[in-house]
Amino acid sequence: MPARDHLHNVVRNVLTSDGWTITHDPLHLVWGKRDVYADLGAERFVGAQKGPIRIAVEIKSFSGPSPIDALEKALGQFTLYHDILARVEPDRELFLAVSDMVYSEIFEEAIGQLLLANERLKLLVFNPETEVIEQWTPEPPTAR
Repeated sequence: MPARDHLHNVVRNVLTSDGWTITHDPLHLVWGKRDVYADLGAERFVGAQKGPIRIAVEIKSFSGPSPIDALEKALGQFTLYHDILARVEPDRELFLAVSDMVYSEIFEEAIGQLLLANERLKLLVFNPETEVIEQWTPEPPTAR
C-alpha cells in the first residue's frame, strides 16, 4: 500500500465535517492482476429518490521540488483510477483533493485552467487550516 499524503487526516476531517461518511481508507481497486489504492472512498445519502452519492478521493499536497512534476504524477494517478472506477464502480466519482494554496498556485494559472476547461479533472479544494471545503470543481456531487 502506498504512503499517505501528509494531508490525509485533514481531508478525512474535511469530508466528515461536510456530512460525508468515509467508507474506505484506502479505497482498494483491482484491475487484472494489479492493485491500486485511491486515498479515500466516501458516500453521502441525499434522499430516497437519489440514494447515496459515492465518491473516491485522491489527496495531493504537491510538495516537492517541482509543482509540474507533482501535477504530472497526480494526473497520471487520476487518469488510472478514473478509468478503473469507470469499469468497476461506475457510480463513484473521482475527485483530486488539493489545498486552496495549491489551487491558487496551479489551477488558477493557465496550465490549470486548461486542465479544468473540459471538466475531465474534478477537484475538491479545501483549506487545511480551517478544515473546510472551499469549493468543488466543477460542482459538488450532491447537486446532480
